[in-house]
Amino acid sequence: MARHPARVHIIFAREADYAVIIRRGPSKKVCTIGWDLKKNTFKLGQWLKGRIYERRCDLSPDGKHFIYFALNGKWDSETEGSWTAISRTPYLKALGLWSNGSGWNGGGLFMKNNKIWLNEFMYGSSKLQHPHGFTKTKKYPFNEYYGGECPGVYYLRLQRDGWNLVRHARSGSDDGFTVFEKELPKSWTLEKKAHATINHPVGKGCYYDTHRLVHKERGLTFDYPDWEWADLTKGRLVWVDKGVLYKAQITSKGVGYERELYDFNPMEFERLSAPY
Repeated sequence: MARHPARVHIIFAREADYAVIIRRGPSKKVCTIGWDLKKNTFKLGQWLKGRIYERRCDLSPDGKHFIYFALNGKWDSETEGSWTAISRTPYLKALGLWSNGSGWNGGGLFMKNNKIWLNEFMYGSSKLQHPHGFTKTKKYPFNEYYGGECPGVYYLRLQRDGWNLVRHARSGSDDGFTVFEKELPKSWTLEKKAHATINHPVGKGCYYDTHRLVHKERGLTFDYPDWEWADLTKGRLVWVDKGVLYKAQITSKGVGYERELYDFNPMEFERLSAPY
């Protein structure tokens, strides 16, 4: 049986040259990796036998802490099979822990380095371990609401991080999508189409993204359906295609010379401990 490429999602710190990479594959094994943007180095954190819902995760502005929602299906365990946690990057060992017991809600966002919002409207969460030095906002701090699943965290994070929500749309009875845009150099625009569908391609989940470059003044469009993730950092376009991370400058013609930064496909599960 053919092996699907690693599925990769990246979250940038807003006030630091740092990112956390969530790498999944096979489907029930996932790890986190720290990316030092200044040194362009990568550090493996920890693996988890289960699922991390990358669209319900966030990184603190200073890049030091990570909030995530995970599920391993062990419903009779202390975490009730799914949980929200805060860890020290790039690791997964919990400093703060809330059990969930379902696939609904979970995860959250950092309002500040030490202030969090938890996605727990529909189903409450049980606090198992409060993270020292952190406070939790007690009321919904946003103007928009996109439900309790992945869009309810992901769409808020995208808009906070410079993406403009253009429109919600449908391409069929079961295929909804939301279009986001971010301005790039040379008058280009990066368009991210965030899909929410039960008719997803093989190797993707019900939530997945596709991308294209648009030059509105010149009427040019380049589609990149295999870019699983893409964004702009330090004036460079960075993207993931079939489990490999690339970067390139944006030129007047579009994507310039591309450079491979890291191939996440060869990685395999290994038991690792956090140093705290």
